[in-house]
Amino acid sequence: MKKKIIALSISLMCSGMIGLSAPLAHADAKAEAAIAKLKPSELSLEQLYRSKSYMGKAATQLRFSYDARFLAYAWNPFGEEGNDLYLHDSETGKTTRITSPAVMKAYDAPEDWDRFEKKLQQKEKELNERQAKAEAQAAYLRGEKVDLLQWERAAIAELKQELAAKKARDAASKAEKDAEAAKEKAAVAAMKSKKNISTDGNKEKTTEAKTENTTDNTTNNTADNKQASKLDDAKKNEVDKELWELRDELKKKLAKEKLKNTDLYPGIENLVWAKKSQELIFQYRGDLFRLQAATGQIERLSKTDKVERIVSYNADDSGYLYMDDKRIYAASFNDGKIRQLNPELIHADDVDKKYGLNSTVLSEDKQWMAISAAVPADPAKAGPSRQVEIMNYNDRFATAKKVGREVSDDKRTVPASALYIRRVSDESMRQPVPVFTQDGGDIWFEMSRVSFSKDASQYTFSTWEREKELLRIYVGKTADNQKPKIVFEKRGDVGHEVVDVVAPQFTPDGQQLIAVLDEQGYRQPYRINTADGTATALLKGNFEAHQILGFTPDSKTMLVQANRDDFAAMNIFSVQLASGEMTALGKAGDFHRTTTVAENGKKIASVAGQWSSRPELKLIQLGADKVQSSTLTDSHDPQWNAVHLIQPERFSFTNRHGDKIEAYMFKPQQWSSSDKRPAVVYTYGGPLGDRHIIETDSFQATAYLFGMYMAAKHGYVTVAVDPRGHSNYGRKFSDANWEQVGKPQTEDLEDLAKYMQKSLGVDGKRIGLTGWSFGGFQTQYTMYTSPDVFAAGIAGAGPTEWENYNSWYSGRTIGKVDRSKPNLRRYSLLPLTVGLKKPLMLVHGMQDPNVLYQDTVNVYRALLENGKESLVDLFLDPDGEHGLGGAIKPKAWHKKYESFFLQHLGKAR
Repeated sequence: MKKKIIALSISLMCSGMIGLSAPLAHADAKAEAAIAKLKPSELSLEQLYRSKSYMGKAATQLRFSYDARFLAYAWNPFGEEGNDLYLHDSETGKTTRITSPAVMKAYDAPEDWDRFEKKLQQKEKELNERQAKAEAQAAYLRGEKVDLLQWERAAIAELKQELAAKKARDAASKAEKDAEAAKEKAAVAAMKSKKNISTDGNKEKTTEAKTENTTDNTTNNTADNKQASKLDDAKKNEVDKELWELRDELKKKLAKEKLKNTDLYPGIENLVWAKKSQELIFQYRGDLFRLQAATGQIERLSKTDKVERIVSYNADDSGYLYMDDKRIYAASFNDGKIRQLNPELIHADDVDKKYGLNSTVLSEDKQWMAISAAVPADPAKAGPSRQVEIMNYNDRFATAKKVGREVSDDKRTVPASALYIRRVSDESMRQPVPVFTQDGGDIWFEMSRVSFSKDASQYTFSTWEREKELLRIYVGKTADNQKPKIVFEKRGDVGHEVVDVVAPQFTPDGQQLIAVLDEQGYRQPYRINTADGTATALLKGNFEAHQILGFTPDSKTMLVQANRDDFAAMNIFSVQLASGEMTALGKAGDFHRTTTVAENGKKIASVAGQWSSRPELKLIQLGADKVQSSTLTDSHDPQWNAVHLIQPERFSFTNRHGDKIEAYMFKPQQWSSSDKRPAVVYTYGGPLGDRHIIETDSFQATAYLFGMYMAAKHGYVTVAVDPRGHSNYGRKFSDANWEQVGKPQTEDLEDLAKYMQKSLGVDGKRIGLTGWSFGGFQTQYTMYTSPDVFAAGIAGAGPTEWENYNSWYSGRTIGKVDRSKPNLRRYSLLPLTVGLKKPLMLVHGMQDPNVLYQDTVNVYRALLENGKESLVDLFLDPDGEHGLGGAIKPKAWHKKYESFFLQHLGKAR
């Protein structure tokens, strides 16, 4: 079906409507099943980590029309650039592609598309060459005769042609200018000369001149021939240009032509539906476009050099609201009238502080808007005050670039902020009075997005002040323009990722205020009594349910995402508000990511999948007696089936404290629990939103792909584990690092090693450990403090000194900070390096702006000072950032991993 979609795109995209039959995902099922799996001995890292990923795009911008008939989304099939607009009609079951490169090309300058097409060719060439190089390098190492320099020679030959062409153009341009100058000089000389000679004399002179010229030409030709002969001899004895010079030029060319996000066709960026009509407005490259759903007709609404962002249709769909970086405007479809809705927003006590817009939220009836604005505390010092230098070694001499950094002992420059509640129809340009202000300064302050009640009579939001450990929820009345009332307040012990998770909102009838709190160890929805400030749990059980998706119109049912049935899978549940009864709506085992609910509460769109079926866009329709689900996209390369040799098996074990620890393992062929096989464990270990490793739709590069490879190819047992410290397992896990970072995870990893030896057929003396980022820290911490548990470790980009890491993370997950001194220094790994006993490889991108490369340098120095030089290796990407990707691509670093573990853990016997 994927090929059919692309063919349809070519033949029909000029009309803007490309019909697709739904569901898509089942069309290629037979073809995918027909793709034979490789034998384990045939699997290579070059195939597994090929230059073009097997994974395609996930659908984004999921939006139902207000009557729930149409679902709009942004997506493109595997191999296509950008995210185009699609409409699915639930009545007909038909999916229509609205935008495409051919359609949107008409709205851009030809030069833009010259660049898009040129850069697309460059991208394809780079991917193909990268894959060819990887395969050639592997063949060379196998002893085959391979020319590894063929790509460089071809690139240099192409460069020489370009340089020669440029030289010829420059020479031609110079010759043209010289000729023009000579012509002008001759004309001036001729004008000044006097005609004092006769015609015969002129002829005689002309004849003499011709004779002289003939003689001169003969002489010159002889000289030219001799010179040419000398040049030919010289060319035989010297190279046109030294190879290193050409390589230097090639390096400059590649750096200049490096692909950027703006170089390729982007597709659409955002969209909003009309309130009553079956039409929508979408953004494309900073301009706005209107689409009629029934006909597919596109109308351009703006064409400026500014970036316009669509906000909403107005109340009667006769126009729309949009914003730039400082203003909000209302535009009419009928007369083209544009009206600025907000006056210039100025700080009440300082006219020089002019606010810029952060966001605008409209009530559902489009009668009210909440404007969030902020101004730098000092415009001259806006942004992080600390600048950290990152070295670049690409040039002849090293250079440094500066990146902003805010660490725990930096004073903060939080901008002053204000919240305004304003009628959309208000014609007055008088400065509005803010309903809420925050002075900013040297504080940690966060504020959630504003949410209106359905009838627009109320609004709500939450704030979090870290130093005070103070969480508040506010409710205000839109009409009275008074300060909102604090309806819930709690100090301390509120869990992590506070404000974004709390997200207070009203039920459709406006009678109940629901917010996500962490009152009993898990983030779940609570009903807030706005009269007395009490909070009542709506759910029961030890699971996370921290995302409210919506409500049914009768305010009786709430839709949430939760991992009630499986910590590794976030399913969609309907919840009866009166009783708390939960009903799972999605397929068991699916992890739901981007999700939206229709206004009527009866349709849900969600990107969901699991290891056996990669994530796709699902449409879930809730009937009176059953739930129907269909798949709307087919995003991934079926060739994945050839290299996907093993699926992991889930397991859990109980740690020394009685906690259940989730994990999965790849079993090799002919595995037995009595085996004594080498093993590799992958861990992350840090809290961050809802991130953890054991997720049923995650094909993480090392935990999953490399784990599968080592099991299939080398007979290893490979394990991925979520020790305490991770998010989405409740507060006991997410808070485990507080003032003891790394210790709980190490205890769990010690218990895992014992379990693996007892139950998973593993040789306890041949277990390796690896992790990235926080997992890189965790690997080191464990290797230093429990040096006899793991036989070898690989630590990638780990923050070894928390005083150097971003304070937004370390200050809420590691320990309390003191901005007068770097008190997080006590969690540094440097003093612990003395404990290392087994081989350790440190991996880092030298231009990493997240976890600074200096952290790895400093811990490497400490290891050397402690006499560990025979145990520690460095593997560096000179151009790489936090995920490498410079000179070292995924195939390369996992090849290094393979070599390291085979060397230190041996082969499976």
